[in-house]
Amino acid sequence: MLQTSAISDVRTRISAIRPAGAGVSILSMPCPKIAAAAKPGNFVNIKINAADQPLLRRPFCIHNVQGDIIDVMVKNVGRGTALLCEASCGESLLVLGPLGNSFGTGTGDFDTALLVSGGIGTAPMLFLEKTLAAAGIPFHHLVGGRSRSDLLTTSLSNVSTATDDGSEGFHGNVVQLLEKYLTEQTDAGRVKVFACGPNPMLKALASFCRARAFPCELSLESIMGCGVGICYGCMVELSNADGEKESILLCREGPVIDGNRFTT
Repeated sequence: MLQTSAISDVRTRISAIRPAGAGVSILSMPCPKIAAAAKPGNFVNIKINAADQPLLRRPFCIHNVQGDIIDVMVKNVGRGTALLCEASCGESLLVLGPLGNSFGTGTGDFDTALLVSGGIGTAPMLFLEKTLAAAGIPFHHLVGGRSRSDLLTTSLSNVSTATDDGSEGFHGNVVQLLEKYLTEQTDAGRVKVFACGPNPMLKALASFCRARAFPCELSLESIMGCGVGICYGCMVELSNADGEKESILLCREGPVIDGNRFTT
């Protein structure tokens, strides 16, 4: 659930911008209070500029935390993200966060973490990797994309890749790569899957993990306005423990959910 006591709304400035792939940039911003409270899986809601358009803030997973600096990964897909990708160092932003819940890295029910992502879904994975490494938990990334240009593996360690067209890594999708990895790795012990990516990928992954009784956590994406449960703009339908459909606000009960709840 959302921990409102830790949320800060801060005025900051972009301190660095660097490319991460085709149409993708990583923005760094000093946000000491947000950085101190952030956990992997949390997100921030960013007001792009002072103008009326775009009116709503845009949500971004926290990609990394370095001291007082937070990083977000931005893909240029619309007016708001274009403004961020085309911004210059020193530009002012309003950043609200940390928002949402986080990945369950301290559950003690797994020996190896498998971090599965597709496309811009790699956004929360560097922060998650660093948290796992600090706790001494073995991890491995499995990253998928349609082709080589869609693979966003900047700064990640222990990575295997899959592309639909076979231009890099395994020829196939990332769920097929996961199946291959598990077949070949006999010493992984108990595994837990952490994932982020497009919904079709996540649904296929959730089904794969349910069939094998693997614990699985998914970070979902949704359009958000406020990020704190006021606007009701991020309602998604999931399954409850009885298999019945129920609606939740992703900003309050997510973005990280139990994979067993994400069914077709």
